[in-house]
Amino acid sequence: MTSFEELYREAVKAREMSYCPYSGFAVGAALLAENGKVYTGCNIENAAYSPSLCAERTAFAKAISEGVHEFRAIAVAGGEAGREPDKQCTPCGVCRQVMTEFCDPDSFKILLGTTECKKAFSLRELLPEAFDK
Repeated sequence: MTSFEELYREAVKAREMSYCPYSGFAVGAALLAENGKVYTGCNIENAAYSPSLCAERTAFAKAISEGVHEFRAIAVAGGEAGREPDKQCTPCGVCRQVMTEFCDPDSFKILLGTTECKKAFSLRELLPEAFDK
């Protein structure tokens, strides 16, 4: 089983691949599937902004495109590119909605952290009264 620390380290590592020339804000995510495999993602910006992808949705797309639909947790690390994350980076509303499509709102954990502090939230805590199936 992957620990919070291991999952967070994978998210920090995924930030290194971020393509963020417009905002300078690099985000990495590490998604833990029920089968124990970790899928990573980074944010990918676009000059038109709307086609940009968040790290969390990139990780979900990688997993889902491989036929994986059951997940335990996701760690998210974000901050100014080239620097260690110093503030927690919460998933945006679109990413939370994608999580709602595939994850149990009470058991799926969203792990947020910095080098100093780490916290875990349930999906329901970050998206109460979600629009779901």
